[in-house]
Amino acid sequence: MKIEHAGKRAFDELATWRYEPPYDFYDGDGDPPLNPERYFVVRKDDGTIFGFYYFEPKGEVLDYGLGLRPDLTGRGLGLEFFRAGLEFGRERYAPALIRLYVAAFNTRAIKVYERAGFRVTGRHIRAFARWGEVEFVQMDETP
Repeated sequence: MKIEHAGKRAFDELATWRYEPPYDFYDGDGDPPLNPERYFVVRKDDGTIFGFYYFEPKGEVLDYGLGLRPDLTGRGLGLEFFRAGLEFGRERYAPALIRLYVAAFNTRAIKVYERAGFRVTGRHIRAFARWGEVEFVQMDETP
């Protein structure tokens, strides 16, 4: 697999991704990315996109986001994919702390992040035109 900056072709493909409810919250047809330069795609050897990573440096903290292609979710691939992104982010940005935010209803992802050594450090609500108020969990990597 290969990690590369996401370009227009990649964003066009991500926009077609459709998840089963309630994970359709993460469908790729929402707003275009505000900071496309912060996105990386993971391509399989045949060129298909396996998933994506998002990294936003904020001082010594690196915000980390990710998404696995919808047809690959729920198949036990999340932890390895998550850890590969962590390693990539550490090497590229050398942060003191890695943080992520995940919708509170996404218990499947929260379990993966906990298994990778993250813990819940906060909660907040965000409002979306399409979804209303959604609770998010903040998770930090434990030292």
